[in-house]
Amino acid sequence: MQKEATIINNHIGRHIEREQKNWLKTQATEISKLGGAMRHLGLNVLAYLSISVIEYVLAAMSQSQTLRADAFNNLSGIVSSLLLMIGIHIAKDTDNDAFDRGVKMTGQSSNMGTLQRVLFTRFRAETIFTLVTGVIMIGISLQVIYSGIRGLINPDTRVVPQPIALVGAGIASVIMLVVWYFNRQAGRRLQNAALTASSQDSLSDAFTSIGTFISIAGALLFKLSWLDGVASIVVGLFILYAGLKIFRDSSLNLADYFDPRMEAMYRDVIENVDGVRGITELKAHYNGNLVTLDVMIYVDADMKIRQSYALGEKIERLMRHQYGITDTDVAALPDPATIHGHKKH
Repeated sequence: MQKEATIINNHIGRHIEREQKNWLKTQATEISKLGGAMRHLGLNVLAYLSISVIEYVLAAMSQSQTLRADAFNNLSGIVSSLLLMIGIHIAKDTDNDAFDRGVKMTGQSSNMGTLQRVLFTRFRAETIFTLVTGVIMIGISLQVIYSGIRGLINPDTRVVPQPIALVGAGIASVIMLVVWYFNRQAGRRLQNAALTASSQDSLSDAFTSIGTFISIAGALLFKLSWLDGVASIVVGLFILYAGLKIFRDSSLNLADYFDPRMEAMYRDVIENVDGVRGITELKAHYNGNLVTLDVMIYVDADMKIRQSYALGEKIERLMRHQYGITDTDVAALPDPATIHGHKKH
């Protein structure tokens, strides 16, 4: 009996050590992705700053109110990118975390679950600042729509700009399309919500610049000064849609909402694992870009603790390999139908 207990303790010790190594690897991978996102957002700031300066100078030269408004719109992109960078910095700065104090300094791994939750909380900071970005985009869109409507209602405010305004709008359109493409590619490769939000923001800014270019060209070629207002309203609606989408997704993540279709898929997979007699509770969570899962299963009442422990490990490996779920917490309950006195004979 003593020998068996020693074997079980050694097995559990190896499991805890393996879990710690897996978590350290997951954390390092996620922080590396956040670092890559940070670098891309830094390039975004430089691109937005360059465009804002070029457009503002050319707007002053061409007396184009539309180009000046687009310059301020791109200037707001600097604020959005900086907010996202702050969120990522908070998420990736683990130097003073309890994780380092509890594991690296003391070498203890018994509080692994608690320490993981500390890091998961940090990763949520990225989602918070992504939400703020969505709010900023909504504010910009309302301002653009309002300016377009005001321009249509008040003909006296319509201005036919100088041709040089086309140069500024054209440069801004090209640069923003390039920024959007690289942000989108990086967001998909790094699976980063902040870069995805930034790509949507930069695409909105690209369409704003394209709309500015079209309105200026229309005003110059056909003397259609009202085209400026119409284009602003259309572009503003596009920005509003993108901002609302970012706001909705981020707020749902922060409210601990998870797609019920995915949870149903997870449930089906776990229920088909040998030894699982049913699932009483299942809940998936977003922690930044990481997905974690809590599940409570029914098992045979006569199953030994060691067997239920192995079953939980099997489920965790399955969900990690099949769906990329970072951490699966499995709790086992005895199936009432198998409890002594309730079994069917």
